[in-house]
Amino acid sequence: MPILIAPDDLAALIASETPVRVLDVRWRLDAPDGRPAYLEGHLPGAVYVDLDHELADHVPTGQQPVDGRHPLPALEALQAAARSWGIEDGDVVVVYDDLKSLSAARAWWVLRNAGVADVRILDGALRAWTDAGLPVERGEVVPEPGTVTLTTGVLPSIDIDGAAIWTRDGGVLLDARAGERYRGEVEPVDPRAGHIPGAINTPTTANVDEDGRFLSPEALRERFLAAGVTEGAAVATYCGSGVTAAHNAVALTLAGFEPVLYPGSWSEWANHPERPVTTGPEA
Repeated sequence: MPILIAPDDLAALIASETPVRVLDVRWRLDAPDGRPAYLEGHLPGAVYVDLDHELADHVPTGQQPVDGRHPLPALEALQAAARSWGIEDGDVVVVYDDLKSLSAARAWWVLRNAGVADVRILDGALRAWTDAGLPVERGEVVPEPGTVTLTTGVLPSIDIDGAAIWTRDGGVLLDARAGERYRGEVEPVDPRAGHIPGAINTPTTANVDEDGRFLSPEALRERFLAAGVTEGAAVATYCGSGVTAAHNAVALTLAGFEPVLYPGSWSEWANHPERPVTTGPEA
């Protein structure tokens, strides 16, 4: 199935008789509640999705996130949420945000992992839609509940033990965070700074151009090969809490690789003091 969809193609899809459900997944680390912005203007018919509470098993404020700050949601909870978004079996699901698809990619990965076959990311995010002169609407959309049936484990992932041994037999482990966090120069959220030993830094923000659209598959493949991903090697990726790692997974998939996600990511690893940490620029 295609991963990306252009604004004009989405507008045509919405106007057709194809069953399509549009999800607004606005979220940022410094502003996790995207609902106010959604209410001010969103794609026609789009349903708001709360990343913290619906695309993750929410960790209450003040609780030590030993499994990471955004552990994957339980199947039952995700299915209930997906039905509340109006999703039916066989629907085309389109996800978007307002920040270069960084959080929309999390929705793409979670829903694909749960067995939704056709999930697409609005390439260029909300800005691409409005720049194309396409309409937005205000207020909340509450659809009729859907009846989608979800599963789990469709996409490959690893746990903390898998991440610890990933590079031993030639696997490549990518860290999608900003360089200063990877190097351990700053750590604004988690209890320890640095990266998993052996990981290579490929900041996910470099997967898109200045307009927030994903680079071409050829450019993405060149980027990852230059970073140290070797042909035929098993490649896994992580980030701070499993959100932007999904963005890296999208880029790797577009580039022709078969990525494995470590959902717990640094927020899980850093909360286990027995796990080693590396600082500095080298993998």
